[in-house]
Amino acid sequence: MIRIKRAYDPPSPDDGVRLLVDRYWARGIKREDLKLDGWPKEAAPSDDLRRWYGHDPAKWDGFCGRYFAELDAKPEAWQPILEITRQGNVTLLFGTREEERNNAAALKLYLEARLSHGA
Repeated sequence: MIRIKRAYDPPSPDDGVRLLVDRYWARGIKREDLKLDGWPKEAAPSDDLRRWYGHDPAKWDGFCGRYFAELDAKPEAWQPILEITRQGNVTLLFGTREEERNNAAALKLYLEARLSHGA
């Protein structure tokens, strides 16, 4: 199961493998406090895409399409995450206050589509 969670929320035993999927470290959190298993920065959206999106809800569909194209171009960034999800729970951590339309939510959609198609 793939979950998403703000990096600022406390860890839970149900989290499984905890991965920070932002390009930049979550502000104000010490590394030892995050209880992190990995930080696959290369799976995060490019800086240009992140700035273009700016968490504008009207751009969500466009963001997902562009982000998925970036992910399609670099399978080495997301395939290790996909392999981990096949072994158990994974929680994708993000730093933004936007809890529904963020890169972790988009990455979750992308990975779930790959799992359902046997990628």
